[in-house]
Order: sequence, then structure tokens, then C-alpha cells
Amino acid sequence: MAKEKETKKETNKNIHEVVVKIEGKEWTDAVDKVFIKKQKTAKVDGFRPGKVPRSIYEKHFGKESLFLDAADLVLQTAYGKAMEDSKLVPVVQPSVDLKSLNENGVEFVFKIITKPEVKISKYKGLNIKPEEVVVTDEEINHELGHLLERYSELVSKEDGSVENGDVAIIDFEGFKDGVAFDGGKGENYSLEIGSNTFIPGFEEQVIGMKIGDEKDLNLTFPEDYGVKDLAGAPVVFKVKVNEIKTKHTRELDEEFFEDLAMDGVNSEETLKAEIKDSIKAQKEVDAENNYIDKILEEISKNVKVDIPEEMIDEEVERLLGRFEEQIKMQGISLDLYYKFTKSTEADLKAQLEKEAYSNVLYRLMLEEIMNLENIEVSEEEAEKEATELAKKYQMEKDQFLAQFGGIDIVQYDLEMRKTIELLKELNK
Repeated sequence: MAKEKETKKETNKNIHEVVVKIEGKEWTDAVDKVFIKKQKTAKVDGFRPGKVPRSIYEKHFGKESLFLDAADLVLQTAYGKAMEDSKLVPVVQPSVDLKSLNENGVEFVFKIITKPEVKISKYKGLNIKPEEVVVTDEEINHELGHLLERYSELVSKEDGSVENGDVAIIDFEGFKDGVAFDGGKGENYSLEIGSNTFIPGFEEQVIGMKIGDEKDLNLTFPEDYGVKDLAGAPVVFKVKVNEIKTKHTRELDEEFFEDLAMDGVNSEETLKAEIKDSIKAQKEVDAENNYIDKILEEISKNVKVDIPEEMIDEEVERLLGRFEEQIKMQGISLDLYYKFTKSTEADLKAQLEKEAYSNVLYRLMLEEIMNLENIEVSEEEAEKEATELAKKYQMEKDQFLAQFGGIDIVQYDLEMRKTIELLKELNK
């Protein structure tokens, strides 16, 4: 049996406490199951494992030793009853507390948070215009320079010394107090001078060295260096230059365009046109996102809603997980990130709170506008969208839906997109 009661700690109408009691045969059966399981490993002098009588077990360990595990056993059943009887739809994972626990039964109190009421006084006629996208000659030439840089060639220097921008092929080994330290050695290492790959002062002292030169570099590791034994420590790097390479900037000639291998690009004119289209496409995506953000931000000024902290906390956790995946692709773990930035998980979560609040607020706003405007997406539309997306990502439809979260999520996503498109029309 489940019953809802007024919460004493919260006043929000969308925060509910539902009490569920498991008692009678359902409870005694659960306690019996726990005893049978514990009996198999219970050690009591004079009895073999699995042969301890119930009365002896309870006298030795206490009846209460069975109740907590029995409560765990019936928790999912209690949760199901809470959902079924209360008819509430939670927006975050409900929390649960034990109200009472004894031989007669167990009482759970589920805290269930439902969608808060959203009141929007205005979401039409806001007169927000999209940003005009313009690509300048300066931007095109800047990107062209980057492209030529990426395709530049390294040419060995026969004479001369290492200069800024050169790539020095070096052997090196680091010593602290005359003893070589781990990770401080390399052979035929390609070091681009000016890249700041090594600790401060290293690359600067290599400048001026010639092929075959050997030199001791007296340096000091930064105070915040990741390796504790080396942080702030004076060291000596023994360096030998084996080869010097200088970057040779490519020309916009036939050979370059062949290496570029871009369809229809065979001259400076066609290359600049391609670069312009690429920059414009990216700018249009950015402008579209900014335009939508401006509309949502303006609407949010006309919204009244009391968002429970639990919804914000859940969104913070989602953003934290996404951030962890992003840095993992760069070979960095969260622990390493905290170490490098001298921060903690609490610091990172605090940084994410503002974005999390906006995400939850905008989602609630859009859902309310979707309801006000009677925006719906049929199952047929959702299935068609799922088929197209699966094809786009070169996946089987079932596989795509499993990763995306199911057809309901595709349907919801389409509804949100339709709502945003409507808002763009309503606020031009």
C-alpha cells in the first residue's frame, strides 16, 4: 500500500513524499529468503555451514541482522508500488529513506519530484533577428596561410644554426643532482623551436646550436610541474643536435593542388572560393546557434518557474560525464585534469552549474511552449527520422535506436526542434 503525504521539508508543489509499507506475508517471505542465504555462510560453533537453526542464528546474530537485507530485497517492489499508486511521473531519480524497520515490516519514504509548473507571460513578437553572416578577405587569407602552413615541407639545413621555427633533431638527457631522472631522455627527438613543448628556457637555449654541437642546459622546472620530485627543481639537460630542419612554405602551384586533392580546386581563385564556403558554413552554424540562444534567453526573462535543486544536480552530473568523455579523447583523465588545473570535482561542478541551470530552464520552457502550441510528432515521423539518422551514421536502425535512447527520444527531439523552428518564425 502506498500513500502520499505532505513533505515537511519542502514547500514546492512538485515535490512529493510517498510512503510505502511492506508487511505481512510479503515481508516474512523476504526475511525468510535472507535467512536461507545467510545460513549458508553463517559460522556458529557446533554447527556446520548451512545447518544453523533459525532460532540459534537469531539468538547469535540478532533478528535485526536479517531486516536490512530484507528491506533491500523488497525495495524495487516498494518503488513499483509507489509509482503505480501515486500515478506520479518523476523528472529525476527518486530518493528513498527508511521510515521504520522491524519484524512487522518496513516503511519506505520515496521523495518524488515531478515537473515544476512553468508560467510564460510572453514568447511571441520579441523581434529578434538572426545575425548576418559575412566572410572577409582577411579571414580567407588567414585560413589560406594556415593551410599552406599545414602542407609546408621540412627541408634539412646543411649549414647554419638552429633558429626559431626550425625543427631540431636532438638527443637529450636530464639530470637532477647529477642523477638521470625518469622520462628525461630522448634520442633523435624532433623539437619544433617556439612550440613551447619543453619546460621554459629549453628551446631558447637550443637556438644558435649547430649540427653536432653538444651543450648543457641549466634549467629549473616550474613550481606547479606535475611530477612532485621535479617541481621547482634545478636540473641540467645534456643536449646534442643531430640535424636541423627548416620549414619550406609551399607555393600555390600545380604540385600543391595535386597534394591538396580537393575536387574542383586547381587554382588560387577556386581554393579561396572553397575556403570562403567552408568559413561561411561554419559561421552560419554558429550564427544559428547564437540566434536560438538569444531567443531562448529573451523568453526566459518572461518565465516564472521554481526549479528543484535535484534537477540542476542531475544536469550537472550529465555535463560532467560529457566533459569527462571529451577530455578522455585527448588522453586526459579527470584526475589528471584536476591535478593540472589545481582544482577539484566540486570546483568543476560549480563551473557547470550555470550551464546546467540554463539547460534545464530552456528545456522546461520549450516543453511548455510545445504544449501551448499543440506541437506533436507522430510515431510514423519519428520512425522515418530514425531511419534517416541511422543511414547518416552508417548504422543499423536498431543499433542507432539503442544508442540514441529509443524511438521516444527521437520523437521528443523532433518535437523540440519543431518548437524551436516555430519560435524563430514567431519572433522575427
